[in-house]
Amino acid sequence: MSKPFKFKQFTIQQDRCAMKVGTDGVLLGAWASVKNNPSSILDIGAGTGLLALMLAQRCNVETIDALEIDDAAYEQCVENFEASPWSDRLFCYHAGLNEFCEEVDDTYDLIVSNPPFYSENVSTGSSSRDRARQNLSLPFEELLQCASQLLAKNGILSIIVPFKEEKSLLQISESLGLYPKRITRVKGNKISEIKRSLLEFGFHKTEASEKELIIEIDRHVYTSEYQELTREFYLKM
Repeated sequence: MSKPFKFKQFTIQQDRCAMKVGTDGVLLGAWASVKNNPSSILDIGAGTGLLALMLAQRCNVETIDALEIDDAAYEQCVENFEASPWSDRLFCYHAGLNEFCEEVDDTYDLIVSNPPFYSENVSTGSSSRDRARQNLSLPFEELLQCASQLLAKNGILSIIVPFKEEKSLLQISESLGLYPKRITRVKGNKISEIKRSLLEFGFHKTEASEKELIIEIDRHVYTSEYQELTREFYLKM
């Protein structure tokens, strides 16, 4: 059984979720910009509810909606929301993205997603974990298409993807009129290959700022940049 993951201001129960709390989610939750003071946020593919909870801690946004299609993950997300200090601002919908997109007229100032990653067929022996990890259950095209419909005119879309997917994602987004504003490429340590890309999009074409983030100097010795980014969340940071 998976232990709860305790952060400074909230706890994530994750025993019924295929995808547990991981570095990717924490990175995106801390990195996504709230500088435009969003009044509404949407988390697509919420899982445990981690991203929504991190953003609730970071800003006084009125509404944070989350979307989760998996039955068990949806129930756990709702429980995590209800147990948090921000339960009055958090709401989880039990629906798929296309269905949600067709039914909702609202737009959001900030949309975040830590989407399922593996475009190749992988099997871990757990069907719910496989579904959560394979982007067959939420293809990038579908994610970007729906996000472009649900995003406010001056809104921001922030996602994290494998670095190898970055180029094709930028091509898809441009075809939908979404342009990169910020790109941060993440490496485990100084000598490792780039593993992830944090991408921020908007409807206005600008020169994207590009940075690199290194997580560790040594095993469990974190860089000052990573510490600065995640300090408000991790207990031991």
